[in-house]
Amino acid sequence: MENLTTAQQTQIRILIVDDDPMMRLGLEQVLGDDERIEIVGLAENGKLGVAAAQDKKPDLVVMDIAMPELDGIAATQQIKQELPETRVVMLTSHDGDREVIGALSSGADAYCVKGANVERLMSAITAAMEGATYLDPQVGRMVIKNLQPVSPAPPENLASLSSRELEVLQLLVEGKSNTEIAKELFLSPNTIKTHVKGIMNKLAVDDRVQAAVVALRTGLV
Repeated sequence: MENLTTAQQTQIRILIVDDDPMMRLGLEQVLGDDERIEIVGLAENGKLGVAAAQDKKPDLVVMDIAMPELDGIAATQQIKQELPETRVVMLTSHDGDREVIGALSSGADAYCVKGANVERLMSAITAAMEGATYLDPQVGRMVIKNLQPVSPAPPENLASLSSRELEVLQLLVEGKSNTEIAKELFLSPNTIKTHVKGIMNKLAVDDRVQAAVVALRTGLV
């Protein structure tokens, strides 16, 4: 792990959370071989990951997204709420808009795609421990594309969002699909689709990712 700074004299205590036993084993071996890293725990789902983080209080968590019991995005939110100093590196096979926005909104410090070379993971860990944000290059290109300047919505449009639209927008920022939002708010998917369309019109954006960006930039959610 050559690109860890020499200033990091103490071991980085890392918790690995992934539902794939082979991935857990592989990460434990790769990271554990570095004398600057101490693996303090392994967890097979988000729920157990949160419990392990509460118990071990690691410096950093390597977190998968799609897991049973509790997914990595929800688990990261809980860990960040209780242990704000703990860094979280998302390591996942998912690189879609929904997962990336959801992960970053949850407070993740870095986002890596599985299958990339080990050096990228090392770079992500280094960046996270230094307080920076790291995005895998292929994810970074997508985020940059969606973060291109958009015409700001008129203030009166922002103020015109209804309480229900704000609820939908909050869940949209968290990366939830229309079906998931509908289930959480006890509404039909078609109703949610209508709300999302209304939100995009009022925020003057073309898609849900841009809506999430505007919501985060303006402090709407």
